[in-house]
Amino acid sequence: MSAPEIVTHAAQPYVAIRTRLTMAELPGLGPRLGEVFAWLGGHGVASAGPPFFKYNVIDMMRELEVEAGVPVATAADGDDRVVSGVLPAGRYATLTHVGHPSELMAATKRLLDWAAERGLSWDVTSGNDGDRWACRLVTYLTDPREEPDMSKWVAQLAFKLAD
Repeated sequence: MSAPEIVTHAAQPYVAIRTRLTMAELPGLGPRLGEVFAWLGGHGVASAGPPFFKYNVIDMMRELEVEAGVPVATAADGDDRVVSGVLPAGRYATLTHVGHPSELMAATKRLLDWAAERGLSWDVTSGNDGDRWACRLVTYLTDPREEPDMSKWVAQLAFKLAD
């Protein structure tokens, strides 16, 4: 696992499938990325980077709103299944993790604790449905078709900091 750091990201258009699910259902989210890639191919839109999960609303005890997404070079219109959006520009706290996806909760805790120790504030708003994040990403840098051993997968966490 890399040391956490702060990086600045430019705005990035993307397309995704948005869903609401419980923590127990989260492991079943992976196939949505295949659906997004199929949609891109069917619409002649090229990906502009590795796939990600964007955690929009988090209520660990009830429900999460998560997008399975792929960055694109230019904005693309969605449809009744696929949404389009823009990952916001700004400062992000990041950490790169190598290991099984089941270890990402510990990596997330490390990033959250690191930021708290430094007095950093997240771009997040609490509401009745949970914590709404401006941008909280887990980007998968490993292609599972090339590396089937999940213990070797590389994922980057990038959580937007308040301006």
